[in-house]
Amino acid sequence: MNTTTKTAELIRQRIEAMPIGEPFTPTAFLGCGTRASVDQTLSRLVKAGSIERVTRGVFVRPEVSRFVGKVMPEPLKVAETVARTTGAVVQVHGAEAARRLELTTQVPTQSVFVTSGPSKRIRVGKMEIRLQHVCQRKLALAGRPAGLALAAMWYLGKKEVTPALIEKIRRKLGSSEFEVLKSATSSMPAWMSDAIFRNERTAVHA
Repeated sequence: MNTTTKTAELIRQRIEAMPIGEPFTPTAFLGCGTRASVDQTLSRLVKAGSIERVTRGVFVRPEVSRFVGKVMPEPLKVAETVARTTGAVVQVHGAEAARRLELTTQVPTQSVFVTSGPSKRIRVGKMEIRLQHVCQRKLALAGRPAGLALAAMWYLGKKEVTPALIEKIRRKLGSSEFEVLKSATSSMPAWMSDAIFRNERTAVHA
């Protein structure tokens, strides 16, 4: 077996071991051969229909639905995969975080995520995913429910983040995750941490 064939076989084996629908980049296979040979193998697999190119530099072994055919990965998974190539952190946008926590009824019309990496736009078929750079403290607790709450509060702003809204967040998160949120008060602006502590005082005297 020559080197090129060996590289292709190693890559195929790794892809087959990956979860269906989980996006990946060529960097996942750098231990299998040179970057050029990895790129060539991925291109061949795309042409063969074994994998799909989601966007530039991102691939997937797609799920197949008998109703709609091939199903592309969720926008958040694509955004996280792109960001991971540079070690950046990604979190859902505050507008979507507020919707998920039922703090607002507005439904975002675009797929926007905040990141510690550079701002960019990613084309996925007819859809556009936007990555918007923000400072690191707005990404504290990213990837967990308390991080959603933090993103929602940054989005809603000082006037909307009242002790009453904090109480809604407390009920949504549950006591243990709310404690996680409280642990991040050092990275919050004063108006945000004050609302949390005022809610605490109200809860104690209730």
